[in-house]
Amino acid sequence: MGSNIEIQAEILNLKNNAQDIIRRKYISDLAQYTKHDTIVYSSGFMSLKPEPPLLMSIADQDVPAFMSALKGLKGNYLDLIIHSPGGSLEATDQIVQYLRSKYDYIRAIIPQNAMSAATMLACACDEIVMGKHSAIGPIDPQVFLPEMPPVPAQAILDEFEMAKADVHKDPSSASLWVPRIAKYPHGFLTWCQNVVALSRERVAGWLDSRMLKGACMDEIIRRPIFSHYTQKKFTSAGEAVAYWLGDAQEHKTHARPIGFEICRELGLKVTLLEKDQALQERVLNVYHAMLTTHDVTNCAKFVENQNGKGFYFNFQPPR
Repeated sequence: MGSNIEIQAEILNLKNNAQDIIRRKYISDLAQYTKHDTIVYSSGFMSLKPEPPLLMSIADQDVPAFMSALKGLKGNYLDLIIHSPGGSLEATDQIVQYLRSKYDYIRAIIPQNAMSAATMLACACDEIVMGKHSAIGPIDPQVFLPEMPPVPAQAILDEFEMAKADVHKDPSSASLWVPRIAKYPHGFLTWCQNVVALSRERVAGWLDSRMLKGACMDEIIRRPIFSHYTQKKFTSAGEAVAYWLGDAQEHKTHARPIGFEICRELGLKVTLLEKDQALQERVLNVYHAMLTTHDVTNCAKFVENQNGKGFYFNFQPPR
């Protein structure tokens, strides 16, 4: 297995699109080992270059990118390598619908991070393979408003409830709350409620139909990780897991890493990458080549198959 530095050196020692040659060599090697169709979905969000965050996120433009990468593939089993900070719930939903129409079994492979909406994408698969260092993240949808950092939609709803309680207790506190609430667009709170509900609904449905199909809800919710949800009335194992993943109060931060052991405690079908050393070597070779591609080029995001076909989103830095 080549380290990130070794693979970067291998690429830099060559010329003429060397990063593409090396990356495609390793993706092909992985596919030949597994005998599965293989798709890499990679974002340069860990790169130090000032690429626009939205360009690196899951977005509607990724749907035709996946169509390009899947063209000509004929298998029923897909290995989907995901490295992404997340993005649009709606785009993720559309990608899932497309992939599920093409494949009977999808294995998500997470070499390091699949966060937020990328976690949702992984939960729509039949199985997740992750290393001891890998992580998924909370699925609580984030809100983007002018001159504000991204915040969980649930935090906006919680703050509004806090404002109502404060004003009820002390009407004079309205002078402090009204200017803040007035910044929200019309219908904003309803949108927050809907997007929180939809994210959990989608993940619950995907889990119940695939990864947690046939799982006993009572066995799942008796686990210690769900012990403080005694007042919740879940109708399925998928609903319980989706609720936990979307609980902003539980996670405190949207970037909280949820590793292999927690995923297993939740009842997700997860396999440790280190259990298969040959697979681990090939996956990490692909991953390090992915990272180097973002580091040495202006590629912000790409979707690519084992035959070297796909779609590439390049960032033009300001001059």
